[in-house]
Amino acid sequence: MSVSEALDFVRTHHMAVLSTFRKDGNAQMSIVTAGALDGHIAFTTRGEAAKLANLRRNPRCSLLCASRDWRTYIVVESMAEVRDLSKDNPDRLRLLLRDVYHACADKEHPNWSEYDEAMREQRRAVIMMNPSRVYGTA
Repeated sequence: MSVSEALDFVRTHHMAVLSTFRKDGNAQMSIVTAGALDGHIAFTTRGEAAKLANLRRNPRCSLLCASRDWRTYIVVESMAEVRDLSKDNPDRLRLLLRDVYHACADKEHPNWSEYDEAMREQRRAVIMMNPSRVYGTA
Protein backbone atom coordinates (compact mmCIF):
# COMPACT_ATOMS: atom_id res chain seq x y z
CA MET A 1 0.00 0.00 0.00
CA SER A 2 1.27 3.47 -0.85
CA VAL A 3 1.06 6.65 1.22
CA SER A 4 -1.25 8.19 -1.39
CA GLU A 5 -3.61 5.18 -1.14
CA ALA A 6 -3.64 5.56 2.66
CA LEU A 7 -4.39 9.28 2.38
CA ASP A 8 -7.21 8.53 -0.09
CA PHE A 9 -8.72 6.09 2.42
CA VAL A 10 -8.57 8.66 5.24
CA ARG A 11 -10.31 11.24 3.03
CA THR A 12 -13.49 9.15 3.21
CA HIS A 13 -13.03 7.12 6.42
CA HIS A 14 -12.46 9.24 9.51
CA MET A 15 -12.90 6.82 12.45
CA ALA A 16 -9.48 6.05 13.88
CA VAL A 17 -7.58 4.73 16.86
CA LEU A 18 -4.31 6.45 17.75
CA SER A 19 -1.51 4.72 19.66
CA THR A 20 1.04 6.81 21.54
CA PHE A 21 3.51 5.84 24.24
CA ARG A 22 3.40 6.63 27.96
CA LYS A 23 6.48 7.50 30.03
CA ASP A 24 6.81 3.85 31.06
CA GLY A 25 6.79 2.75 27.39
CA ASN A 26 3.32 1.19 27.45
CA ALA A 27 0.90 2.02 24.67
CA GLN A 28 -1.91 4.51 25.24
CA MET A 29 -4.77 4.37 22.76
CA SER A 30 -7.30 7.07 21.89
CA ILE A 31 -10.23 7.32 19.54
CA VAL A 32 -9.82 10.25 17.14
CA THR A 33 -11.52 11.63 14.05
CA ALA A 34 -8.84 11.96 11.39
CA GLY A 35 -8.62 13.50 7.95
CA ALA A 36 -6.14 13.94 5.11
CA LEU A 37 -4.62 17.42 4.82
CA ASP A 38 -1.72 18.52 2.63
CA GLY A 39 -0.11 15.07 2.43
CA HIS A 40 -0.53 14.45 6.16
CA ILE A 41 -3.08 12.79 8.36
CA ALA A 42 -4.42 15.37 10.78
CA PHE A 43 -6.65 15.58 13.84
CA THR A 44 -7.10 17.85 16.83
CA THR A 45 -6.81 17.21 20.54
CA ARG A 46 -7.55 19.07 23.76
CA GLY A 47 -4.65 20.81 25.46
CA GLU A 48 -4.75 18.56 28.54
CA ALA A 49 -5.18 15.22 26.73
CA ALA A 50 -2.85 12.33 27.57
CA LYS A 51 -2.15 11.73 23.88
CA LEU A 52 -0.86 15.28 23.53
CA ALA A 53 1.49 14.93 26.50
CA ASN A 54 2.70 11.61 25.11
CA LEU A 55 3.32 13.08 21.64
CA ARG A 56 5.23 16.05 23.07
CA ARG A 57 7.54 13.64 24.89
CA ASN A 58 7.76 11.04 22.10
CA PRO A 59 6.32 11.91 18.66
CA ARG A 60 6.32 8.28 17.50
CA CYS A 61 2.76 7.03 16.93
CA SER A 62 0.51 4.75 14.91
CA LEU A 63 -3.00 5.31 13.65
CA LEU A 64 -5.50 2.66 12.60
CA CYS A 65 -8.26 4.09 10.44
CA ALA A 66 -11.18 1.80 9.64
CA SER A 67 -14.28 1.65 7.51
CA ARG A 68 -17.62 1.76 9.34
CA ASP A 69 -17.96 -2.02 9.18
CA TRP A 70 -14.31 -2.57 10.24
CA ARG A 71 -13.72 -4.80 7.20
CA THR A 72 -11.15 -2.52 5.58
CA TYR A 73 -8.54 -0.49 7.37
CA ILE A 74 -5.17 1.19 7.07
CA VAL A 75 -2.42 1.58 9.61
CA VAL A 76 -0.08 4.56 9.44
CA GLU A 77 3.16 4.76 11.37
CA SER A 78 4.56 8.24 11.82
CA MET A 79 6.43 10.85 13.76
CA ALA A 80 3.79 13.40 14.72
CA GLU A 81 4.17 17.16 14.64
CA VAL A 82 2.29 19.11 17.30
CA ARG A 83 0.99 22.48 16.12
CA ASP A 84 -0.29 24.80 18.85
CA LEU A 85 0.12 28.32 20.19
CA SER A 86 3.70 27.55 21.26
CA LYS A 87 4.60 27.12 17.55
CA ASP A 88 2.00 29.07 15.60
CA ASN A 89 0.53 32.54 15.85
CA PRO A 90 -3.13 32.57 16.90
CA ASP A 91 -4.51 33.46 13.44
CA ARG A 92 -2.51 30.76 11.69
CA LEU A 93 -3.54 28.15 14.26
CA ARG A 94 -7.21 29.24 13.99
CA LEU A 95 -7.13 28.70 10.21
CA LEU A 96 -5.30 25.37 10.57
CA LEU A 97 -7.92 24.15 13.08
CA ARG A 98 -10.61 25.08 10.57
CA ASP A 99 -8.77 23.22 7.79
CA VAL A 100 -8.56 20.12 9.98
CA TYR A 101 -12.28 20.39 10.75
CA HIS A 102 -13.00 20.39 7.00
CA ALA A 103 -10.70 17.39 6.46
CA CYS A 104 -12.32 15.39 9.26
CA ALA A 105 -15.98 16.40 8.91
CA ASP A 106 -16.35 16.89 5.14
CA LYS A 107 -18.62 19.88 5.76
CA GLU A 108 -18.75 23.48 6.88
CA HIS A 109 -19.18 24.29 10.53
CA PRO A 110 -22.53 26.05 11.16
CA ASN A 111 -20.90 28.77 13.30
CA TRP A 112 -17.19 29.40 12.79
CA SER A 113 -16.87 32.03 15.53
CA GLU A 114 -18.42 29.59 18.04
CA TYR A 115 -16.03 26.88 16.80
CA ASP A 116 -13.01 29.20 17.12
CA GLU A 117 -14.00 30.10 20.70
CA ALA A 118 -14.39 26.43 21.66
CA MET A 119 -10.96 25.64 20.21
CA ARG A 120 -9.40 28.48 22.26
CA GLU A 121 -11.15 27.40 25.46
CA GLN A 122 -10.03 23.79 25.01
CA ARG A 123 -6.50 24.91 24.08
CA ARG A 124 -6.77 22.63 21.04
CA ALA A 125 -3.66 21.49 19.23
CA VAL A 126 -3.40 20.08 15.73
CA ILE A 127 -1.51 16.83 15.24
CA MET A 128 0.02 16.36 11.80
CA MET A 129 1.20 12.85 10.96
CA ASN A 130 3.65 12.45 8.09
CA PRO A 131 3.25 8.78 7.13
CA SER A 132 6.52 6.84 7.13
CA ARG A 133 5.01 3.34 6.80
CA VAL A 134 1.51 2.29 5.77
CA TYR A 135 -0.22 -1.06 5.47
CA GLY A 136 -3.71 -2.51 5.65
CA THR A 137 -6.54 -4.06 3.69
CA ALA A 138 -7.92 -0.98 1.93
